[in-house]
Amino acid sequence: MNSNRIMRWILTGLLLAAVSTTAPASTLETVKKHGTLRCGVNAGLPGFALKSSAGRWEGMDADFCRAVAAAVFGDAEKVEFIPHTTKTRLQALQNGSIDLLAHNVTWTMSRDLGTGLDFAGIYYFDGQGFMVRKDMKVRSALALNGSSICVIGGTTSEANVKEYFIRHQMKLRLVNSDTSLDALKNFEQGTCEVLTSDLSQLYALRTSTKTPGDYKVLPEPISKEPLGPVVREGDDNWRDIVQWTLFTLINAEEMGVSSNNVDRVLEIAHTPEVLRLLGKTGASGKSLGLENDWSYQIISKVGNYGEVFERNLGKQTPLKMKRGFNSTWQNGGLLYAPPVR
Repeated sequence: MNSNRIMRWILTGLLLAAVSTTAPASTLETVKKHGTLRCGVNAGLPGFALKSSAGRWEGMDADFCRAVAAAVFGDAEKVEFIPHTTKTRLQALQNGSIDLLAHNVTWTMSRDLGTGLDFAGIYYFDGQGFMVRKDMKVRSALALNGSSICVIGGTTSEANVKEYFIRHQMKLRLVNSDTSLDALKNFEQGTCEVLTSDLSQLYALRTSTKTPGDYKVLPEPISKEPLGPVVREGDDNWRDIVQWTLFTLINAEEMGVSSNNVDRVLEIAHTPEVLRLLGKTGASGKSLGLENDWSYQIISKVGNYGEVFERNLGKQTPLKMKRGFNSTWQNGGLLYAPPVR
């Protein structure tokens, strides 16, 4: 055999070996090595991510992080919550300093393409709106011509409000802030007349004012704001884990399985789809690189989507928000997850 050909084979083998030994670790491997899930969240937004006086992170985003941790570790508390501003959140995910971003991030084309990031679903259907003082006696966003408006700079909210005012041939003056709490402070101090953000954030921020009853959120949304968890592009397995964590929360509510009854359901379940949901049949865990009871761990330790919503945003909370679009599809909402089969 030609010695040159043998040498080429040897060099090719050495090159392949080098590539295989230097391949980057998957996100799942990194998370397991750390022993915790590093989750990027809002620095402080009631109902979504806010550190309580007792030092515990609470809110819908925080609970979603816990659901992913429950799937990976069987322990919902193995989460390191890392607060970020709107300016630093995407970069933190891109540079690998967090494993998952759950930060009221709107899924848009520009964020989905060319950023090296992937959205793993929609866990809250939102829309941008406006909050005003009741004594302004404003009933519609169309009556805000010439207003000064507080907004978080560099967000989709800033672009949306500009487009809305141009479309309706109205004038405005923007007052930019780095965080939602800074924008609220400017609004309360009278630096601006109107506060704009996602409707969910406006309801949350209103609870942080000294006199919530002095303010109202105008009824009409001016945009579509689908919010979802974000992961790095190129790690399909990790995206699947995060995505099916969300689908498990939704499917569990649809099937009537909650943290209160999951153990009983596990004992008596006989329908194929429920058995698959709880990992009693099938091999979804193996496909994801997790234990086969990963979905049971999510439901038992965090609950289903309805429980997460009501605990953080619902009628018994200061936000008192209605489900609306975030009801399951059987109840007239947009929540719809692929079937467990």
